[in-house]
Amino acid sequence: MTPLYISTRFDSGAIEVLSLADPQDIQLHIRSDSASDFAQWFHFSLQGACGLAVRLRFLNAGQSAYPKGWEGYRVVASYDRQHWFRIDTGFDGQVMSCEFTPEAPCVYFAYFEPYSYERHLDLLASLTRSRLVTQERLGSTLDGRDMTLLVVTDAQSAMPLAQKKKVWLIARQHPGESMAEWFAEGFLQRLLDGADPVARVLLTQCVFYVVPNMNPDGAVRGNLRTNAAGANLNREWATPSLDKSPEVFLVRQKMQQVGVDLCLDAHGDEGLPYNFVAGCEGNPGYTPRLEALENSFKAAWLATCPDFQTAHGYGRTPPGESNLTLATKWVGQHFDCLSFTIEMPFKDNADLPDLWVGWNGERSKRLGASVLLPILALLDQLR
Repeated sequence: MTPLYISTRFDSGAIEVLSLADPQDIQLHIRSDSASDFAQWFHFSLQGACGLAVRLRFLNAGQSAYPKGWEGYRVVASYDRQHWFRIDTGFDGQVMSCEFTPEAPCVYFAYFEPYSYERHLDLLASLTRSRLVTQERLGSTLDGRDMTLLVVTDAQSAMPLAQKKKVWLIARQHPGESMAEWFAEGFLQRLLDGADPVARVLLTQCVFYVVPNMNPDGAVRGNLRTNAAGANLNREWATPSLDKSPEVFLVRQKMQQVGVDLCLDAHGDEGLPYNFVAGCEGNPGYTPRLEALENSFKAAWLATCPDFQTAHGYGRTPPGESNLTLATKWVGQHFDCLSFTIEMPFKDNADLPDLWVGWNGERSKRLGASVLLPILALLDQLR
């Protein structure tokens, strides 16, 4: 009998093994981020269990960063790292467990369908072959990786560049929220589809600034929320620094150089099984004009995308109580513009569930593509 073995020696790999002695009681700990106490992300392979009924127990799930995230959650698994599916999972308030009989010598498990750094590089390389795309290196992360910005527009259109709307999409400030980069991929692919009339119109009237991965170090390290220095990037926007949060410092600097008319910040939510947005209603500079823009954007997306909804979310922040260290809040306040956080589920969309895959990468891509429609609907109102 081949001995059981668990590996995390790959991009975004993360788990702590306590015991592999009994296939029916494989004991695991969810590992904390590399330089902080956040613990929720896991990604590992199990080898040598083909045909064996195994039981995985995550003993410290109740002490994770978001224990309510395990209620109604199902682990994702894959044999080929291309096609991911859900397996039945239970949570008793402390221990999360799942039972599974692998059909191959090696099976991968993860918190959500991963988006690898290699795929990130492949995405950049494939898109920059287009005449519509300019790739700009903003600087380096703490681990020395590139902070890459994609600038997308039809430079040959009649409208002068200075008159075009400046639309930003940033994704994956929290690296374990890999659905955010799937969202960005779908957004970019539709934007560059030459047969898509929505994309063609938008490219003549907008310049799109897209950062598909705001936190490449954290993603490769297998972190949930932080970068190599242990900084939660979505709490760094008021006073970012090159020694702690260069990712935010560099992107914010570019925003200040070119301006922002609309900003979308893509994330994932551990607890809520819905797609929703959070706006800037608590900002000191929030006005009836911005409220009308938010309402129009949500109405347009709701009317065109069944995966989006407005009944469930974070609730409204009281006036003047926004946390301006968050990207959406800081950008909305600083540029007096429409600025949204987009949240997708780690679980499933409860309004339109898929029992086999739950919410996954492909569905995130399609949601990213769908957001072009509300952008188009609001184009003339942005300034």
